[in-house]
Order: sequence, then structure tokens, then C-alpha cells
Amino acid sequence: MKYPKQLIILIISLVLLGSCKEPKLKETQLAAYQCPMKCEGEKTYDHPGICPICKMKLRLQPGTEKELATNSKISENSIFNLSSKWNTQNNESIELKELQGKTLVIVMVYTTCKAACPRLVADMRNIAKEIPENYTDKIQYVFVSIDPLNDTPKRLKEFAKENYMDDDNYTFLQGSPEGVREFANVLSVKYKEISPLDFSHSNIISVFNAQGELMHQQEGLGVNNKETVTKILESVSTN
Repeated sequence: MKYPKQLIILIISLVLLGSCKEPKLKETQLAAYQCPMKCEGEKTYDHPGICPICKMKLRLQPGTEKELATNSKISENSIFNLSSKWNTQNNESIELKELQGKTLVIVMVYTTCKAACPRLVADMRNIAKEIPENYTDKIQYVFVSIDPLNDTPKRLKEFAKENYMDDDNYTFLQGSPEGVREFANVLSVKYKEISPLDFSHSNIISVFNAQGELMHQQEGLGVNNKETVTKILESVSTN
């Protein structure tokens, strides 16, 4: 059976147009965060946060559109290239890249410290006080323990509560001795165990942008934090 030439051209055109269309993303790809315990089944969220049931941190799901877009922004200078595993104060196992998407304000301390660390904690608190409320959910304050043997997730949880830092904007991390050393080298933080439960260490607060690139470091105790706050706000504005 012969078809009119015009009909054949029309059919070919429709086929070509159809093949040029982008495949529609599945609905589950658009919502990127999910409770690791799946307390709400397969329910997902399009923003980071905590599970309303078990209070664990929502995790970025592998293969989601947001994860793929975010990973493409990681440079070779990003701390998100580090593959070390960490335990949070909520006893979750994470990698640093799971903190991606927010400006990070990071300090290395240990909970039994009686001298420098309380001052560093106070400096972090004073920095947080200078941040406008509408920027708060775009910043994560991260405390990395240099004493992973004693600073267990349980102890870090207690420390967070003792210092009124137990809300979603604060993350406390316990790593392996190797992971802690690697991370300290990245931050140029020097530390040394003097005796059990006692360390000498650098007093540095570091600011990283949402892609994990170092933007600024504040060194010392009780120093003027104006420049640090300015760098944090600059980072948040470009997220």
C-alpha cells in the first residue's frame, strides 16, 4: 500500500520531534532528602533537615537530581573530596560531603579541655550571634573532636547540650584517628597529646563555602570576629 509523500514526511517529523524531547524525571528524583531509617516509608524532602519521627538527619539520596547537580560543583580544593567516615552527636555515620550546600564554620576541639576549647566554643557562639536570623538555616557550625577515643557520640551529644548547641545548626563529629589527622592537615591545625585527656592544639576557626572550599580562617582566642562574620555572609550570599 502506498502512502502520500506528505503523510510520510509528517510521520518522520513527529518521530524526530519525539526523540528530541528530554526524558521526564521520575518524581522521586526531584525530592532529594530522606530519613536513613525510612520512618515515613519512601517519603522524601527537597531540603535538608531532620526526621520528624526519629530526629535523625535527613540524607541526600544517591542519584537524585540535586545530588548530581551539587557534585558537579566540587573542585579539587574541596574538603568534600575527603572520603573519611565520621560519627555525629546523634550517632549517625556520615561523610563530609553530606554537609554540602551550606556555609560551614568549623573548629577542632575536645570536650575535656579546660583552657582553650571553652574560649573557642564561646567564639563560635559569638559568631553565630552576629548572623542575621534569615541566614541561619544556610550555615552549619561544625565541631570536630581531636580526641576521638574519648569523645564518643554520646559524649558529644552531652557536650552540645551543655553548651546550648543542640539544634540543627550544630554538628559535632567523631572520626578515626587517621581521619582526624587528615582533616587537621587540611585546616593547618596542629595538635599533640600531652597526657590522657589533655592536648595542645592550634586555635583556628575556618569558614568554608557551600562547595567545601576554604574562604577564611580566624586564629587566636577572643579575637575580633568582624572579618569572619563578613566572610560568612559573603559565602551565604553566593550560595
